[in-house]
Amino acid sequence: MTFNLNLYTYKCACPAQLQTKEYGNGATLFFSPPFSSTAAGLPVDAFIPGARIAQAYLGERKHGHPDDVVASHHDTLSSILQSKQDVLDSIIYSYKHGFSSFAAMLTKEQARQLADLPEVISVQPSRRYKTTTTRSWDFLGLNDKVPTELLTRSRYGDDIIIGLIDTGIWPESKSFNDDGYGPVPSRWKGVCQTGVGWGRGNCSRKIIGARFYHAGLTKEELSGDYLSPRDASGHGTHTASTAAGSAALEAAGFHGLATGTSRGGAPRARIAVYKSVWRSAAGAEVGTTATVLAAIDDAIHDGVDVLSLSLVVEENSRGVTVVYAAGNLGPAPQLVRNTAPWVITVAASKIDRSFPTVVTLGKIVAQSLYYESENSSGITFRLLADGGRCADALNATDVRGQIVLCAAFQIPPFLLLLIALGNVLDAGASGLIFAQYSMDALDVVADCKGIPCVLVDMDMANQISSYIADSSGQDRAGVHSATVIGEVEAPAPKIAAFSSRGPSVNYPEVIKPDIAAPGASILAAKGDSYVLLSGTSMATPHVAGVVALLKAMHPDWSPAALKSAIMTTASVTDVRGMPILAQGLRRNFSLNPNKAAEPGLIYYIDPSDYNKFFGCTFKKSVQCNATMLPGYHLNLPSIAIPDLRHPITVSRTVTNVGDSNAVYHAVIESPAGVKMDVEPSVLVFNAANKAITFQVKLSPLWRLQGDYTLTWLNGQNTVRIPIAARITIHDFYAD
Repeated sequence: MTFNLNLYTYKCACPAQLQTKEYGNGATLFFSPPFSSTAAGLPVDAFIPGARIAQAYLGERKHGHPDDVVASHHDTLSSILQSKQDVLDSIIYSYKHGFSSFAAMLTKEQARQLADLPEVISVQPSRRYKTTTTRSWDFLGLNDKVPTELLTRSRYGDDIIIGLIDTGIWPESKSFNDDGYGPVPSRWKGVCQTGVGWGRGNCSRKIIGARFYHAGLTKEELSGDYLSPRDASGHGTHTASTAAGSAALEAAGFHGLATGTSRGGAPRARIAVYKSVWRSAAGAEVGTTATVLAAIDDAIHDGVDVLSLSLVVEENSRGVTVVYAAGNLGPAPQLVRNTAPWVITVAASKIDRSFPTVVTLGKIVAQSLYYESENSSGITFRLLADGGRCADALNATDVRGQIVLCAAFQIPPFLLLLIALGNVLDAGASGLIFAQYSMDALDVVADCKGIPCVLVDMDMANQISSYIADSSGQDRAGVHSATVIGEVEAPAPKIAAFSSRGPSVNYPEVIKPDIAAPGASILAAKGDSYVLLSGTSMATPHVAGVVALLKAMHPDWSPAALKSAIMTTASVTDVRGMPILAQGLRRNFSLNPNKAAEPGLIYYIDPSDYNKFFGCTFKKSVQCNATMLPGYHLNLPSIAIPDLRHPITVSRTVTNVGDSNAVYHAVIESPAGVKMDVEPSVLVFNAANKAITFQVKLSPLWRLQGDYTLTWLNGQNTVRIPIAARITIHDFYAD
């Protein structure tokens, strides 16, 4: 259980006072408190019964040395606890590198007392986190056999350090081979923390650092994992190999499907592992605010260049660093997670690869990861049985040895699939055809306990059901799968159905997700083998890998500049020139790494500007800066007006990072119902005039809402930003 302090429940979406920090390695991390690590290393049940983890934020560091920061935390706690030993028993983590904050085991009354102290800005409960997994990099235009300028100029991400906050790593995987790597970068200040199944020899010139964080978790939550950086679930290994895996295996694949070279987007980058999510004996993955923020604090100290977090929180939480997963709650709208404006929030898309599975009933083609074993003699024909929903136990007499058709009418259907599979296996059936609303996540049928599992849509299921009903009892089916690549067979990119959608409830003035990247059926390492996984967890390391390449190529670019380059150069059409859609609902922006290398124009943001828009603190009530500006005035590479009642003018400033003498012309795409004007409509840059401010005026005409874009063109570069507006005439129907 997490510490639940009802007294501090709030509805304001703004975070506590945003902090920014520049570091000597050129990295800038954006985060909001509570933040940053000294682990007591004790499980939660070592503490007082009834106590829960609370995060206390004390603002900017008031002491130069980290040890003095820790001492100040002890002094603060000693004012509400009985003794020095009570303080040592209570405190779990001291966050001392980013700013001053700590996590401690406190009762509800102690948390109230702590919040009343004048030096304490906020006290909040520690929340639960959960994870959100060949061809994809070639599809993005980063083919190492025919390297692009981005790959060559960035030297494949050489010596860029990617920090991964996840479930750990499996160091023996071929994806982390360090052959040909030079010494560990001298600026690296991290450690190789040893533990169960992990010695110093498991760190290398590829995996240059490894830490783990488990304080505050119960023995039960840790029972299915290694008490070390070693990965028991495989999630962290998969994301690490996607972002920065070495090109170590030419024939990686999943039982003959999706074969090819497995490598990361920045294959020469170094990896730093921060294990903060754990696997229980029941298979659940769990982490907390305390473990994740402790990892981030150490990553700042250690000197990482990019942080990748394939995590989604159980409740609303603040984004704390560069690249985050949008979540897997699609296709319903407004469920996107990790929506702070200073992070890159990543949606998942499909690539141009499919796994067509022929169901031999007049050659019906479905999708599956079914593979034939070495002992298989080819297509096996079985009788068909209609099992209905298969939510309850099946009659073994009716379905034994047969392929069973089951249907799910709920979204998402994953849980029902598992129930149906269990019932089909218990009844002795030899296969499952599962009808469902497409969720674009084939890996859910990757392990069907030795029988073929095939996904079909409702229309195809209706055809199969009719075939069964019309047959004379001799109806038979066979199953056979293959891998197909190419735009004709598998149009792409397309937003995966499971990927969480915007708009953001917390930050409606910020368009989220920021970008889409491959996240459906992605092949990457797990243990000593390779598996196909789906999720925004798998999309996130694709963006992290590209950020590493861009950072190597442009070491002076800030996180805002990197985000701008990725967003403004994104593709809005698929490989056939058709709009990128999500179930036909709206335009989407898809990662285009090679274009991002030379974006032409950049939307810079001064880190201190965030405080003008999101300057709030939390104690017993929410207190926000009275002079706080609407979020749509922040110089983001997007514009969102959540309540357009009357004409609104917003400003944006762009900086030329391309040819010094350049002229850009505005191209506006807007729907009926909103009039958009841009002034000036022509931007003229030269050596003396590198940054220009322009205004965008949005005026409501009809009671409609829509999304549209503003593009600056100069012949060489296309710099596009998304713009969204919701026209609001009245707040309530009664008005």
